[in-house]
Amino acid sequence: MKKEAAILILSVFLYTAWGQSQPTNQLTNEQKTWLSKANRHEKNGWIYLHIEGAPRERGFQHGYLLANEINEALRVIKKVWEYQTATDWPWLVERAAKMFTTKIDSENVKEIDGIVEGMKAASISTTRDELVTYNGWKELLWYWWPTVKDSVSPNTPEPMKESCSAFIATGRLTVDGQIVLGHNTWDDYYIPQNNVIIDIVPTLGHRIFMQTAAGLIHSTTDFFITDAGLVGSETTISDFFPFDPKGIPEFARVRRAMQDASSIEEWCDIMKKGNNGGYANSWLLGDIKKNEIARFEIGLKYVGYEKKEDGYFSGSNITEDLKILRHETRTNEINIKMPNVARRVRWKQLMNEYRGKIDIETGKAFLADHFDIYLNTSNPDSRTICGHFELDSQASGTFAPFLPAGAYDGKVVDATMAKNMSFVARWGSPCGTPFDAKKFLELHTQYDWMNGLLKDRPTQPWTVFKVGENE
Repeated sequence: MKKEAAILILSVFLYTAWGQSQPTNQLTNEQKTWLSKANRHEKNGWIYLHIEGAPRERGFQHGYLLANEINEALRVIKKVWEYQTATDWPWLVERAAKMFTTKIDSENVKEIDGIVEGMKAASISTTRDELVTYNGWKELLWYWWPTVKDSVSPNTPEPMKESCSAFIATGRLTVDGQIVLGHNTWDDYYIPQNNVIIDIVPTLGHRIFMQTAAGLIHSTTDFFITDAGLVGSETTISDFFPFDPKGIPEFARVRRAMQDASSIEEWCDIMKKGNNGGYANSWLLGDIKKNEIARFEIGLKYVGYEKKEDGYFSGSNITEDLKILRHETRTNEINIKMPNVARRVRWKQLMNEYRGKIDIETGKAFLADHFDIYLNTSNPDSRTICGHFELDSQASGTFAPFLPAGAYDGKVVDATMAKNMSFVARWGSPCGTPFDAKKFLELHTQYDWMNGLLKDRPTQPWTVFKVGENE
């Protein structure tokens, strides 16, 4: 009786805390039991979510506790899609569902269905097809859409693909000879906020601790730790073009890799099986048990792989594998006026300068670095590791001046933290520069279509997170 009372009290609290409108007596006893295992709290701009159990169970916890945030993310994605393509959101959902759903493994589908069920219990309606589309958003807009847009909406603007800066180092590069990994995410500031840190304890497979956005079963920013001793991040391969609509969506493969793999090799094998070329990335992976690091670059026809026990790998949205570079991208790897190439050179400078000194604190400093290799001076802009397109009046390539985009977070982990499934993170610009949406739109009225989409990102502190938190 005491346990049942505690579950009921928790359910009442959850409704009150997260503003749900449906009374608790409309939850089933099973759903109340599921929620008793989950928790959510907020800290320094981040939402921390713990979910556990079978796929439907943890999906329900996710959908119920983050229902409002998922609903907001879907509102934003719909508006962005319809503005950029001049096609209706249901048009995309129908095609995405046909292309993706039958190729997603049953466990991932059940978790998505659980999210739908959890949102419904919170009086917010969505569908499996809509959440599949949302989970595959980057694959659809960045990779599938370019193959069909000329016959549908040929003047679609190029999306922001300069996504992330990262490094991983070990051996003689680090203070203690063990792995250090750092990553910041780059994207348009109007996209749904990837400010969720999720602790997933599945019934089968490995525990996952990763950054994500509300409603996603994968990371999308791709910074993760698992209880198999694996850590990882990625940077998107710029100017990548092949896509196979018959393949398995990347978001489903990467979730399986994080949950099922016990080694770097297993992780890569899962990613290669059914590869569709979507969300092509340079992955930086580490095994803290073996103190090994690897760079795994997955194109469509070509894959690059390198592993070492001493040294570093960096990521700046440019592939190091020549076959991928020459056959599957349109990148000019020597033009340091371009953001990805400039950051690639800057990473080499930092790794050489801080050889033997790399730890958590230097990792934070790297992610906040403002040195522009092209201008040869410290100047926060589109070419710096801590990217600031919104401050750049001379943006390169297809990027418009003062584009509200750039680095909007920072995460660092070392081997000691990873063993305890913990990492340090900062929401907002890694350097701490705040972003005021209202002031930005007043200054740059060419972006007025983003009104209601852009959100403030005030200065936040670096904060330590670990699995099992409850407050």
